Amino acid sequence: MKYIPKGHEPATFSDWKAQANENWKPTWNTLRGSEKSGVHQALLQEQGYICCYCGMRIDLNTSHIEHFKPRKHFPELALDYKNFLSSCPGEGQDNAEGILRNPDPNQLETPILGEHCGHQKASWYNPDLTVSPQTPNCADYFRYTGLGEILPTDDLALHSAAQETIRQLRLNHPKLEASRRSALQGIVAILSDSSISSVELQKLADAYEQTDSEGKYVRFCGAVSYLLRQYSA
Repeated sequence: MKYIPKGHEPATFSDWKAQANENWKPTWNTLRGSEKSGVHQALLQEQGYICCYCGMRIDLNTSHIEHFKPRKHFPELALDYKNFLSSCPGEGQDNAEGILRNPDPNQLETPILGEHCGHQKASWYNPDLTVSPQTPNCADYFRYTGLGEILPTDDLALHSAAQETIRQLRLNHPKLEASRRSALQGIVAILSDSSISSVELQKLADAYEQTDSEGKYVRFCGAVSYLLRQYSA
């Protein structure tokens, strides 16, 4: 999970809500067309085109607008932009490019057929156990292995929330784990090269935490950066 600093809501969304009058009130179900797609695009841009939960590469056609605090329990936040994220659907193909050192644009990811992330989360929310990607230290809750596994941190203060978030969102789904493992293959090879210094590994980790010229992160950049920093320490 990667921290998502929230920006301002799109002006078109603000203007649409401002049209409220005695005869019409804006609701989630009436948010459509350019106003909705504008919100969706803004979310993708502020997230660097990766899923808010798993880090898979997403776009307008392979994601949906997610209410972090579910509308079922927080109807007053149904149109609150600060409560919006963009999540992968938990199925479909992750056709993102490969790692920085050895990209393979011809490689397609194994289709993810199971459910995870936003659709799996559904109406679950626990203020004490739901790790939010809007929390600056959200990445500290999780650790990863070279096999693509996601595990709770060893930090006892964060462990329970990490464990429950992984379980509820199924971030350890086998297909999702396989996609992470695929993205980490090149990094594992780099880590086995004894000629690469810790300083070089640190610089590479820093590079993975930056977006490219199109404002996009590399898929699963959080897991990749985590492994690089573990070996550069």
